[in-house]
Amino acid sequence: MNYESPHEIKAVLEKCGITLKKRWGQNFLINRGAREKIVRILAPQPTDTIWEIGPGLGALTVLLLDHIQILIAFEIDRGLVRWLEAEFAGASGLMVCQGDVLKNWMSMYQKQGMPDKICGNLPYNSASAIILSFIRNDFSAQRMVFTVQRELANRITAQPGSKNYSGFSVLCQSMFKIETAGELKPGSFFPQPDVLSTIIMLAPEKRINSQEEKDLFFKLVRAGFSSRRKILKNNIKHSPDFSATQRQQILDLLVNDYDIDTLRAEELSVESFIVLARSMVK
Repeated sequence: MNYESPHEIKAVLEKCGITLKKRWGQNFLINRGAREKIVRILAPQPTDTIWEIGPGLGALTVLLLDHIQILIAFEIDRGLVRWLEAEFAGASGLMVCQGDVLKNWMSMYQKQGMPDKICGNLPYNSASAIILSFIRNDFSAQRMVFTVQRELANRITAQPGSKNYSGFSVLCQSMFKIETAGELKPGSFFPQPDVLSTIIMLAPEKRINSQEEKDLFFKLVRAGFSSRRKILKNNIKHSPDFSATQRQQILDLLVNDYDIDTLRAEELSVESFIVLARSMVK
């Protein structure tokens, strides 16, 4: 089919009795240049296993299948699953997994192992939850290339002291090398969303040394950003995540070792949070 034609997409959806649901963020990427750019950044190799999140009607799927042998596509819409299975019936390397990727990816990982790469046009209402799920579960595909809402990309890449800098920024930057690869206007999609989108690439970057360090790091970030108006020291004092001994250890580090007891979490760099967690492990 012509994936650049809204008219043809409408016709296929009507023929298949598929009604797009806003809650699932179903906006198909009709900009061929953008899809080709995603594939270039993903850099698929013939032996790669790739996961695609939200394939829709298969506009990106068809490009990926030209490069690889194994593609696992996560699609929540049953109607679109039926379309994909019929349209790509001759593609032996494609497996379509029906359901919410947030609920299904772990079981697929347990069955099929870690994919080499992941891509997808992530739904605006669940993109951050998907990325956070990968972070919390030590998911380490070689490369992930997504289109996300521009505001989310700004949060992921935000620097200390900026209005977009948050606990989510810290978690993303602690686990990944992050690059943005351009914005997409609403006209790149059908139906057109009300927001701009950004292509973003995430590659694992090991900055935390152990599970104990990671657990403490996550707790520090959660506690630090629990109340943005309060300084980090006061948030730590009232955090239920730490024992009394740990709480005192952190406060001593903030005051005596790093002299950052008067700062808010949003003023601390990612590296500062990592160093604090590492100091607690020693």
